[in-house]
Amino acid sequence: MKKIKVSVIGSGHLGSIHTRLWKSTPNAELIGLYDTDSQRAYKIANENGINIFNSLDNAIQSSDAVTISAPTTFHYDIAEKCIESGVHCLIEKPITSTYNEARKLIELSKNKNLVVQVGHVERFNPALMALKDYNLNPMFIEAHRLSQFKPRAIDVSVILDLMIHDIDIMLWLVKSKVEKIDANGVAVLTDTPDIANARIKFENGAVANLTASRISANPMRKLRMFQSNAYISIDFGNQEVEVFRLLDVDETAEGNAIPANMLGTLEAGLTNKKIVFEKPLVPEINAIAEEQKSFIEAIINGSPAAVSAEEAAEALRIAELISEQIG
Repeated sequence: MKKIKVSVIGSGHLGSIHTRLWKSTPNAELIGLYDTDSQRAYKIANENGINIFNSLDNAIQSSDAVTISAPTTFHYDIAEKCIESGVHCLIEKPITSTYNEARKLIELSKNKNLVVQVGHVERFNPALMALKDYNLNPMFIEAHRLSQFKPRAIDVSVILDLMIHDIDIMLWLVKSKVEKIDANGVAVLTDTPDIANARIKFENGAVANLTASRISANPMRKLRMFQSNAYISIDFGNQEVEVFRLLDVDETAEGNAIPANMLGTLEAGLTNKKIVFEKPLVPEINAIAEEQKSFIEAIINGSPAAVSAEEAAEALRIAELISEQIG
């Protein structure tokens, strides 16, 4: 099978990771790297033994597909050039700076019949992947995404930098239209919010409470969800997941389930029920590597992108509504 020729555009933190991982992605051939910062590009290219392109146009013309890991403000212009040249795009999140730009890219890619996948990498987090056999239908979600301050991410607010990960996961899980948003936030170290909270209500009655901060001493990437007969806790950072399920007393639990005595005992009126505690097996995978594999498979097989441009655009739309409320 002919390999898909891939280039990386942008050699920052994520660009360097993509570059390293593309070298071992099945059915992909990493052919080069482009960055306006030639010194940084040379360092990453030299470490990985690959070519440096002397212009964006050369990178595009030489490639079947690209990873776009440049700053968010350049996503639209770079992706537009790539799509117009018939090149598939894996774009780091957020897809673009604005929802309107995202919609334009979607129309362009449809007209060209190209794959545009967006780097909402938490979809591939091993802890979330461990739940693939569970019937997830949360009615309440609580998410905390906290990090220490990193100057490399200040081109966007904490909503587009961090919270958008949980916005994407929330929309993917709930699968209902957003009905109402209440949000607040504070700009502490930059000109845009550095800490924000949003309470989001869906048409089906589900509620999500999202908190994001980039000025925290102790990093945290956790999400808890509650649904009928189950409570699920996901630690994206430590890649751990815990599940508490309510079963009929004569129902057989699967796998490593044990009685959930840590939650206390059920009242007498529920003697026909039992609570079990499960720690699903977390696969040993690299989330970005899995993201790259799914992108190549979508190109080769003509299948939908694992994280589509439409999904990423909707996450961006909700992020914009949250930002507008905060002001």
